[in-house]
Amino acid sequence: MKPPICYPDILKSDIQRSGYVSVDVKGCQAVACDWAASSVAQALASGTLHEWAARQSVREEMRGRGVIYSVNLPTNPATQVVVRRNRHGGLLHALTGEYFLTPTRAPLELATALRLAAAGIPTPEVLAYAIYPAAGIFARSDVMTRRLPEGDDVPAVWKKASSAERDSMLIAVAKLLNALAAAGTWHADLNLKNIYIAGSGADMTAYLLDVDRVTFPEGSDIAARNFKRLAQSARKWRERWGLDFDEDALARLAVLTEEDY
Repeated sequence: MKPPICYPDILKSDIQRSGYVSVDVKGCQAVACDWAASSVAQALASGTLHEWAARQSVREEMRGRGVIYSVNLPTNPATQVVVRRNRHGGLLHALTGEYFLTPTRAPLELATALRLAAAGIPTPEVLAYAIYPAAGIFARSDVMTRRLPEGDDVPAVWKKASSAERDSMLIAVAKLLNALAAAGTWHADLNLKNIYIAGSGADMTAYLLDVDRVTFPEGSDIAARNFKRLAQSARKWRERWGLDFDEDALARLAVLTEEDY
């Protein structure tokens, strides 16, 4: 195995030190954790990672931007993973779909996930990515992450939660927001669906999703920007879909994060 060759300069040395290697497979550029590299290579031998996951007899299908698969990667012992195809959202979804400018957003997602993990911010561990060159300067890509513990996004968990459980959720979300602020992390699409809740009570953890929208800008207003973005999402969920994440809950979250409300 060789050192990874396909990722941006951001955290290049950190990626190499973190034990990632290039996977030699014809027709794509892939990077994986060294301990998973042989299994990833086998998966890529007959197509893309997404196609491999779709063929597994034991799989769970989830919906995001397209079908997302949860399957077992045949390591020793087996590793539960999630495989998704990177796709544009919004207007670009209709224009370019799953095609991105080379090298796509996958390498940046790995670099960002490593930086978040180093800062103690809970987020899915990226185990591998694969980039498939297409016409000209465009390419498609798949990302494989370690499956998170049993749980769901904030709206799904909030609907079923008791008053005490909701307070635990707010504490977990506040802990995540405070960690983001401490690390200078701005999530441009921070919304209730991009926070995953696992565990219960004092052991409840809020995980940050969609980290390809994360940046690390300079400035003292990052905490306020993240809180404002999340509050907008909560109000949108209340107005459009009737989620009872009310102003009292937002006020409680503001107290926990020491943000103006």
